[in-house]
Amino acid sequence: MTDGKLRKQIHLGAHFPGVNNTTVWSDPASKSQVDFESFLHLARSAERGLFDFFFLAEGLRLREHRGRIHDLDVVGRPDTLTVLNALAGATTHLGLAGTINTTFNEPYELAKQFASLDRLSNGRAAWNMVTSSDAFTGENFRRGGYLEHSDRYQRASEVVDVVRALWDSWPDDSLVVDRENGVFARDVPTVRHKGKQFDIEGRFALPRSPQGHPVLLQAGDSDEGREFGAAKADAIFTVHGTLEAGQKFYSDIKGRLAKYGRTHDDLKVLPAATFVLGTSAADAEERARAIRYQQVSPQTAIAFLEQVWGRELSDYDPDGPLPDVEPTDDASITRGRVRHLKDPREVAANWRAKAEAEKLSIRELIIDVTARQQFVGTPAQVAEGIDRYVQSNACDGFILVPHITPAGLDEFIDKVVPELQERGSFRTEYAGSTLRSHLGLRHPHHGNEGVRAS
Repeated sequence: MTDGKLRKQIHLGAHFPGVNNTTVWSDPASKSQVDFESFLHLARSAERGLFDFFFLAEGLRLREHRGRIHDLDVVGRPDTLTVLNALAGATTHLGLAGTINTTFNEPYELAKQFASLDRLSNGRAAWNMVTSSDAFTGENFRRGGYLEHSDRYQRASEVVDVVRALWDSWPDDSLVVDRENGVFARDVPTVRHKGKQFDIEGRFALPRSPQGHPVLLQAGDSDEGREFGAAKADAIFTVHGTLEAGQKFYSDIKGRLAKYGRTHDDLKVLPAATFVLGTSAADAEERARAIRYQQVSPQTAIAFLEQVWGRELSDYDPDGPLPDVEPTDDASITRGRVRHLKDPREVAANWRAKAEAEKLSIRELIIDVTARQQFVGTPAQVAEGIDRYVQSNACDGFILVPHITPAGLDEFIDKVVPELQERGSFRTEYAGSTLRSHLGLRHPHHGNEGVRAS
């Protein structure tokens, strides 16, 4: 029941899980990761549940572990924009968000691809801007491995500035049909940019969508990443799992907005989260434990350990203690997955201390340290937990990652969404037609420093 107070509205995204350490791809209920019907099922479920957007990550290369395809990457993934464009014709209100790398793509093609999705969907597109300095992934591209880790945000910032200049170059009244004089559009300026990465001069090919231009999403927890998000993004993903950590991040990132001429409401904070429902708290906890053991198999536990230790550990028992050998500095044992940036010996020492204090085996430790934010309980308890985070300013909502593809969100929509609506914290119908309207974002400003249209 509502308490009579005006409540913050919860924003929800639906993450197509793909094949990763959240997905239980071996479960009989899991279906194809590549068939269009799987993407369609999750998108239509999310729209039925009145979610803000559907989110699709990007897979540029299958990960390798000890020279073999990582056991979680059992399939590839279709092109992100191809899937989202297909979903644009199968949905009417749901936002369509996709991850596309700023390191391996050119600004003009990025601008046109996302502007096309935005026009075809009548203003429902979003771009998750990610960076990469991974030479292994870069081997698939002409510019593979050329960026220093410290330079990735410099390139990303310039990419986004050029893309936004292209999107914003069409004035609102430029789309004019004049059949008598043979004119279709007028007053479309030329975009000129000369920077460290790009030298561009030309006119953009598409007029604006109803939401101005696609919503910009970003994920990055370093200080540099936070500054980039505060300056450029409309929504930011986080990895902060506890209420206190979430509140600290929320306050920090919102506090950075003013220096860029932005307000508190110009950036939404959306952590990723999973959920497990049960008929009682005990039932849900039992289900959650079983799911985590499915997600972290004995082989996966050893693989995660080898990622830190930098050496083969297949002779160790996953149900036994941590290795007594020290980690090496060899980061090549796992390729395509980000290795811990901290000193591996420091990580190993911390893990040993935790395992000893809590009497954890290798597998139990990996289950613990790889867990992401998770809501476990009855539908009412899960709704209360999600609502508490949002009302306490730990976030503005969540991107939910179900562990079953593609029907893993259905139970949440059927049982938790009504609870959130009863609390007065979640919409009962879409109030607008664009993703910006769903997220409560204003129309974007025009123009960017360092890029000009004439």
